[in-house]
Amino acid sequence: MKLGIAKARQEAVLRVAKVTLEKLLSLLTLPDWLPELKDKNVLRADFIAGLTVALILIPQSMAYAQLAGLPAYYGLYAALLPTMIAAFFGSSRQLATGPVAMVSLMTAAALEPLATAGSDAFVGYAVLLALMVGLFQLTLGLFRLGVLLNFLSHPVILGFVNAAAIIIGTSQLGKIFGVDADKGEYHYEFVINTIKAALFNTHWPTLVMALLAFALMIGIRRYKPRLPSVLIAVIATTLLAWLFGFEKHTTVKMEQIANQKVRTALMYDVLEAKRINNLKEKFIVAQKGHVAKAGDSADEDATLLTERQSLEQIKFQLDQLKEKAGSYHRELFNTPLYLVGEDEGMKVYTWEEISEHQVSGEEKDLFSQAWYIESYRNGVVGLQTGGKVIGRVPSGLPGFRTPVFEWSAIMHLIGAAITISLIGFMEAISIAKAMAAKTRQSLSADRELIGQGMANIVGSMFQSYPVSGSFSRSAVNFNAGAITGFSSVISAIIVAFTLLLLTPLLYYLPQATLAAVIIMAVAGLVSVKPAIHAWQANRHDGIVVVVTFVFTLAYAPELEMGIILGMLLSLVLLLIRIMKPRVVFPPHMAYLLPPEAVAAGMVDDKRIVRMRFEGQLVFANVAFFEEQLQKLLASTPQLKVLIIDAVAINEVDASGDRVLRDYHRRLTESGIRVLFTRVRKPIMAMFERSHMHDEVGLDFFHRNPVDAFAHAWTLIKAIEETETIEEKNEVKEATSAKQEPD
Repeated sequence: MKLGIAKARQEAVLRVAKVTLEKLLSLLTLPDWLPELKDKNVLRADFIAGLTVALILIPQSMAYAQLAGLPAYYGLYAALLPTMIAAFFGSSRQLATGPVAMVSLMTAAALEPLATAGSDAFVGYAVLLALMVGLFQLTLGLFRLGVLLNFLSHPVILGFVNAAAIIIGTSQLGKIFGVDADKGEYHYEFVINTIKAALFNTHWPTLVMALLAFALMIGIRRYKPRLPSVLIAVIATTLLAWLFGFEKHTTVKMEQIANQKVRTALMYDVLEAKRINNLKEKFIVAQKGHVAKAGDSADEDATLLTERQSLEQIKFQLDQLKEKAGSYHRELFNTPLYLVGEDEGMKVYTWEEISEHQVSGEEKDLFSQAWYIESYRNGVVGLQTGGKVIGRVPSGLPGFRTPVFEWSAIMHLIGAAITISLIGFMEAISIAKAMAAKTRQSLSADRELIGQGMANIVGSMFQSYPVSGSFSRSAVNFNAGAITGFSSVISAIIVAFTLLLLTPLLYYLPQATLAAVIIMAVAGLVSVKPAIHAWQANRHDGIVVVVTFVFTLAYAPELEMGIILGMLLSLVLLLIRIMKPRVVFPPHMAYLLPPEAVAAGMVDDKRIVRMRFEGQLVFANVAFFEEQLQKLLASTPQLKVLIIDAVAINEVDASGDRVLRDYHRRLTESGIRVLFTRVRKPIMAMFERSHMHDEVGLDFFHRNPVDAFAHAWTLIKAIEETETIEEKNEVKEATSAKQEPD
């Protein structure tokens, strides 16, 4: 029995794998725009558009990488292969794929509980997350499951995007003012701490550099919109930082550091680095030996299993040691130190030593600004002060490296991967649809899912974090005249050229400039008018926008909470609308009634009532339908004929069919006739299948209200004639009974 179940499972897995492989192979076709590149005009237009986008992409990608908690050059890695792959496999010709603000923020929020931002472990988890996002998007596209995106309604997206834009902008305040602040459990705590730090410790050169970047980007966009404002701001501030020594460097000897704890911490940091390297070598040797032994025999024995457990233990120890040492290293290197004195007599103190009066008054006159440890080698400590710059960017292209799989990390990241996949794709497909509407080119949502999925999968093999389609760069690509996806190939080639030859020029790029670039990029995402429009159009949608916005802000950095709450609320409100649709009892219009009915006062009395139920009649609202009928019967005792106007009923399920059948029988037994008008063809077909026609009678179904009212007037005359005859008979019987002798 167990063997049969196992065999069935194996066959099912093989069938799924076969279908997936066939679908993947069908995708390995050249894009339809390649033949168009024979036209020199198309080639020239795509080259200009690709160059224009690259001038924005390079500084933006580095800024977004820092937003994601990664070193800036990882943004260039994410702007390389994913940009090309998405152009080849997607259906949109002008969509520019790469690092985006929203996905970068969500990446940082997802990885924050797992590792310290910027550490090796953090980078590894970011690459793993890119692979998970890509696999999920690819699965949705291959099996045409893009319908799942419908659960993210427009009000939810609107509220989330507005909140996320504010979170992204405020997350850069520390870099704008040149201050460090405690993060706190929630984002608003970090904002409060940053504002407090900025009130007393603003680094004015950093603030000036940020304001200059803002002024350049805003001014160029306003007066010379065709010029690359971001690139000009980056070049200008980088040159100024280099010319005026925005970041300064110096060296001191170990014995010049007055604080014994700092000296000890430096030596401990070096020892931990050596210990990590030794453990790395031990892990590599053990891994090679394990692989060699595993290849000798198909069946693992007890010795091999023990070695595997030992290997996993070494890896766990290595990861733990890396994380602990990395956190300790960053804390040490972020400790502000102050140089007091000059030349050989100069000493290095901590702020606590200065504030506790361990420094003499004469030395305090030579008190300097804060310095930070940059390096330590052979008894010489490198220090750095001033504004923060990107620093050294490794030259060369990213090498092939598969993500490291950790089951615990994968389980933690599943929710974030799904959220990033959906939000990122919603951002991509919305701009792709807008451009396709203008170019009248075909666009496939499933094909675009495949393109975005492949971009993330291939990118993860070359050290990229999650990417998506960009609003701003796609608009620039389109407005610059891009005709085919070759423009994205040009952008990627220019990024590769930058990585190979231009990285030394990026050393003095101020981080304040990148923060300004991020704020400028997300400023346009804060949109109040669409939220007001949603509120005016439908109060339920307005409530969803507000709730999603508030909870996303309140629970940041746990951004998924805002989306989940918004989705749940929108589904609940949808159910409420389905459960309680609009019910109307329209007044009688004279033209609907026969002339004699109008003369008989039928317009004003309640002998005929028309009921219009505006919604599906399904199990969720049959109780509401019955409730409305009961209220009608209680409020109109003179009712003779009920006309159910089904013009707005587009679906009736078994529960709806039952309640119509039951109430038709009950009302008929109580002397009230029921007519139906404007019943839709699919529902009429369902009534035929359920034999409701036979019970009600086909004569009681009418195409339009005029025929229904004419039939109703006929029924009322017949009912009243019958009642008159019955009354006369009752009078005769009563008279006869009085005349009979006792």
